[in-house]
Amino acid sequence: MNLNILVLAKQVPDTRNVGKDAMTPEGTVNRSALPAIFNPEDLNALEQALQLKDRYPLSTVNVLTMGPFRAAEIVREALYRGADGGIVLSDRAFAGSDTLATSYALSSAIRKMGNIDIIFCGRQAIDGDTAQVGPQVAEKLGWKQITYAETIDQIDSEKIVIKRRIDKGVEHVSTSLPVLITVNGSAAECRPRNAKRVMKYKYARIPNELQNSNEDYISLYNSRDFLQIGEWCVRDIDCDLNELGLSGSPTKVKKVENVVFQAKESKTLSSSDSDIESLMIELIRQHTIG
Repeated sequence: MNLNILVLAKQVPDTRNVGKDAMTPEGTVNRSALPAIFNPEDLNALEQALQLKDRYPLSTVNVLTMGPFRAAEIVREALYRGADGGIVLSDRAFAGSDTLATSYALSSAIRKMGNIDIIFCGRQAIDGDTAQVGPQVAEKLGWKQITYAETIDQIDSEKIVIKRRIDKGVEHVSTSLPVLITVNGSAAECRPRNAKRVMKYKYARIPNELQNSNEDYISLYNSRDFLQIGEWCVRDIDCDLNELGLSGSPTKVKKVENVVFQAKESKTLSSSDSDIESLMIELIRQHTIG
């Protein structure tokens, strides 16, 4: 079986390093002020896609990401780990997009790509924690979706069976293709970079990254297709400008804070049954557990 697999991935600001310049005056995240990383749960999603490719070697895994030019690093990172290619959606018109505008742009690009069997994406991104983009993309495409996926139990031409992790345990859910699957952080960690693939793809670029390249590299880039990462702008995906960016985003980020929990008081307990029982009662009363 040959599967055409797409992974939706995002380059996110490292929210472990939020400082005073984390927000712009317009209420959007100041991404230039924060280190950029591969969204962690999108790496889990990439691993699920690569595991399917391991099972069916003739399958292809491509990555779609949206962001500024530096987001091409996400595609390179995926190539290092086993992906076959990728596309970067990059245009100033996308700037400031919330989940609704982002899912609109991504679904428009996916329609242009066509012929996709499975879309994987992380459950949520650490810069928003909304868990909305994946389901919104599925809704806009009119696709079936499975959320909170942990492993792929079975797949054939008729159906795919997914184990999903939920609050009270696990479920095994089946559906037919095409399907969009959001992947939990509890799923398998993504495999490391492959040294040979790093050497092969470290000079892969999108066209806008070529501006400072010398003629020798441009000649090499033009002669080797595997170095050419796709780059699409608004004109390439046939969408409504009013549905993108700030104009297409009904939600705004009001504030970003780095919250650090500090112990204010401590309590020493013995191992007696009465002490343990009193602690449990206190925790339940405070809704810490239960």
